[in-house]
Order: sequence, then structure tokens, then C-alpha cells
Amino acid sequence: MAAPQDLQYTAEHEWILVEGDTATVGITAYAAEKLGDVVFVELPEVGSTLAEGKVVGEIESTKSVGELFAPVDGTVTEINDAVVDSPELVNSDPFGDGWLVKVSFTALPTLLSYDEYAALTGE
Repeated sequence: MAAPQDLQYTAEHEWILVEGDTATVGITAYAAEKLGDVVFVELPEVGSTLAEGKVVGEIESTKSVGELFAPVDGTVTEINDAVVDSPELVNSDPFGDGWLVKVSFTALPTLLSYDEYAALTGE
């Protein structure tokens, strides 16, 4: 995956890597840290249609349950089965092996830059 400085972000603590008309989506290290040890990840099915801002999955940790929001309108083209089988990847490598879904999109909403996201989280 790309370096965190090369990604785009949402205010809901998701990162987006844009490659052509595909967005790879994961949660940020900040979100993973706040969740604590992730023990379960539920992702949308391949072929599912996503609507920006709508809940599309769930991430459970030993502390809480977090919702995964769709950062773009589009269709799920791939899910990360490794994260479903080993949810701890979200904590150990949120910007790499811990990615969640790939989505084919036609337009991107306004997203945050690395610096804007850092300012939002105070990091």
C-alpha cells in the first residue's frame, strides 16, 4: 500500500487509496488504536452497491463496536478475506495488509488530505 501521506481520508477515520476508478479503503491507525484489539470484521459482499456515508460493515474490538461507512458511491469489487480471517491485521498493519474493501466508483466526494486529517485528529 501507499504511505499514509499519499492517501486521502474521511472524517469517519477511513483512508482511501485511489488507483484509476478503484478505491481501496481501510481504517486509519488512529481509528484502530481507539478501537483497541480488533476481534471481528464484517464487510459487505462483493458486488454490493455502496452509498457514500451509509454503514456497510462493522468492526468489533475488545472495547467497542465500530461502524464502517462507505466513503464513496460504488460497487464492491473485492474484500480482504485475510482481515475477516485475522481481524488483528487491522491493528498490526492498518495501511497495508489491514485494508478492508476495494470499490469501483465513478466520482469521488471531497476527501481530506493527510495534513487535514492530522489536524482533525490532533496528531
